[in-house]
Amino acid sequence: MIHLFESLNHYYVYDVYSGALHMPDEQAYRVLSLYKEHNNEDEIIKALEGEHTIHDIKQTISEIETLIDENLLYSSMDYDDIKLLQTGRIKAMCLHVAHDCNLRCKYCFASKGAFGGKRTLMSVDVGKKALDFLIRNSGDAKTLEVDFFGGEPLMNFDVVKEITYYGRELEKTHKKEFRFTLTTNAYDMDDTIIEFLNEEIYNVVISIDGREDVHDFMRPDNSGKGSQSTILKNAKKFAEKRGDKSYYIRGTYTKNNLDFAEDVKYLADQGFEQLSIEPVVADKSMSYALNNNDLDTIKKEYEKLAKWYYDYRKKKFVNFFHFMINLEEGPCLIKRLSGCGAGFEYVAVTPEGDVYPCHQYVGNEEMILATIADAHINKKMAEEFAANHVINKQQCKDCWAQFWCGGGCGANAYKFNGDISIPYAMECDMLKTRLECAMAVYALEKGDND
Repeated sequence: MIHLFESLNHYYVYDVYSGALHMPDEQAYRVLSLYKEHNNEDEIIKALEGEHTIHDIKQTISEIETLIDENLLYSSMDYDDIKLLQTGRIKAMCLHVAHDCNLRCKYCFASKGAFGGKRTLMSVDVGKKALDFLIRNSGDAKTLEVDFFGGEPLMNFDVVKEITYYGRELEKTHKKEFRFTLTTNAYDMDDTIIEFLNEEIYNVVISIDGREDVHDFMRPDNSGKGSQSTILKNAKKFAEKRGDKSYYIRGTYTKNNLDFAEDVKYLADQGFEQLSIEPVVADKSMSYALNNNDLDTIKKEYEKLAKWYYDYRKKKFVNFFHFMINLEEGPCLIKRLSGCGAGFEYVAVTPEGDVYPCHQYVGNEEMILATIADAHINKKMAEEFAANHVINKQQCKDCWAQFWCGGGCGANAYKFNGDISIPYAMECDMLKTRLECAMAVYALEKGDND
């Protein structure tokens, strides 16, 4: 299977199963666009008659056939030999230390931090038991990832610290390593918090939507006032002290800022080097929700962003999460096919100790996978999530992007289609656009460095 596309004023051909990316000239691109459709060389020559000479077309076909022989075009794959991830080993946890928030973001999937229930904070006891639960179900996994999440986790900062220190003690007795991360709006971040994060937290994600008017319209504080100026000040201080340790500034774009490339540029101009901006996921009835009518605009905006990104990185370093791609050393095939691992490798734990397949299912009691006090995990549910991979999804089998999304977000599939196995089509369209841009940037930068 191959995928042909144009991006950043160049032609590209991506071979799905080998992972090879080619940059053909216009003639080769045209020949490839006809190669499988026509049965023989004479038909291709006839189709391109007047555009290119017969000699050049024959030479191009010969080069294509050489690449096919080398398994770099129209390569194949036998899925039967692939052993996918199995249930029974949890190695990542989203720890909901706060079902409360100091902001009132309009698009918040977590009901302004409360996840459709009461505003609560996790106790130290529940947090410790959650880590015990993770250890108990981690099997032979040596590195365990725990993300402090909310709501706003810094509203429960003392408990975050206690859980972290408890994890460090568990490392000594269980020969495991905890890799703690934290997702925050940084509204209440101060020097003490920054110092702790830089000492103990492997990666920090800070939510800023970009330009002040864009951010403040969607993300007021709990008194209704804009939050951007406070968050930006705190985030700048944090990034300056963070040094070379991992962090991301993560934004969300909606129908109100379909020119989201400007928000990425804005954040880069503020001095941030690690950036991400995600499309909002919202019910179609919401005024800020994205819909299929926005796709053309979104695609053009990603192209605009990719062009800026490629030019900007020649002068100054910046990473945009969705354009980070490595076709030579990409993620392992098993992980590509299996996706994020929600429900069988990754779980979310509420302040009350209920365990869900991931943070986006929290509040839907039908999706409770376990409790931290009980050794029993709903094996049937875990197996359903483990089986929810690319090979078992009819819509994914013929998709050129299948190895880069793991079949899409199961939570979004459930939200929009009522079934974790039916991908959310709009998410697929946006992902493929981002991938084309990422591949184009990768190819151009590699060419610059060769």
